[in-house]
Amino acid sequence: MNQNILDFVIISSGILGYFLCLALVTTSFYKSRANNYLSLSLFLLISLTFLGSWYDKENPILDFLGLVMLEYLVGVTLFIYFLIQIEHKYLKEKRYKWLYAPFIASVSIEIILHLDSVFHLYDSDFAVFVDYIKLTTVFGYNFFLIFWGRHLVKKSNTISEEKKRWLLRLNFFIICIIICWLMANIEIGVYESEYSIGFLRILLSLLSWWILYYGVFKLQIIVQKDEIHQYLTPKKTNNPKTKRKINETTISKIVIQLYALMEEEELFKDPFLSRSDLATRLETNEGYLSQIINQETNKSVVQFVNEYRVKAAENILHDPAFDKYSVEAIGMEVGFKSKSAFYKTFNSSIGMSPGAFRKLKETS
Repeated sequence: MNQNILDFVIISSGILGYFLCLALVTTSFYKSRANNYLSLSLFLLISLTFLGSWYDKENPILDFLGLVMLEYLVGVTLFIYFLIQIEHKYLKEKRYKWLYAPFIASVSIEIILHLDSVFHLYDSDFAVFVDYIKLTTVFGYNFFLIFWGRHLVKKSNTISEEKKRWLLRLNFFIICIIICWLMANIEIGVYESEYSIGFLRILLSLLSWWILYYGVFKLQIIVQKDEIHQYLTPKKTNNPKTKRKINETTISKIVIQLYALMEEEELFKDPFLSRSDLATRLETNEGYLSQIINQETNKSVVQFVNEYRVKAAENILHDPAFDKYSVEAIGMEVGFKSKSAFYKTFNSSIGMSPGAFRKLKETS
């Protein structure tokens, strides 16, 4: 009974994986060049793991497909996915297309072996040697590409830290899958058992679920947040802010610096900004900072910072140029750590949710 439940979970996860592949290339919210490669990578992993080999000696077509090493494509498609995400210069040089050479060579060799009718190489030691070479190189090739991609992501300075962290997590997950994949092949070849295959399927199932939420939805939110930030940056430089009138009874160097940090540097957009960080930037202590902010605005430090975040969110939500972006991405751009924190603070300040505020703008 437990085995039946496990089989059902694995099959369901495989179906989910295929559904995810389809969604990545058809849904407008997720559709992108990078996600096309991610979709192909996931499709290959699921097909090779869940469907097994197409090998069928009685059917020449299935026999041929079963011997072609689709495994060579997994590392390539994932590597190109990482290149696109970090906007690497390799993409402009077009040399990355040579990465498909091992797969093309594998197909070419299998065509020669299958069409050979003179020397009968297919049934000779040469075919055995070719199979050995393919099996020993495919994992090394995939490991090389995945670790190379990881190195490039770490060294990249073209993406945000949130995006970099997500890409490194995905890369680590793929490394674990390839290690498990290698162990499964060794186990089948040496011990003729398939315990590792079951574990590999479970791991790949988890990857499908993980990519569904963190790999697709969450990363798309981060991408949108970065796009919003890039759009706002030139507007910020072209439209200098008017200086705030400060209460003369509380005017001080710290208050002037505080408003400068919020309005010119937009320090409130840092989701990890704390009272201690703010006090350090102003070269004062936390207690005195709280006292000054309370005296000036009758608010706590958190309320003071969140007021700027909410106001920035209002401006973005009110601008039709940002209608295509999700509310969560806007919340991240203005400095909120999570969707729930954004909704709670915005609703408390404005009296309605960010989504309702956006709809109100559309009807007005």
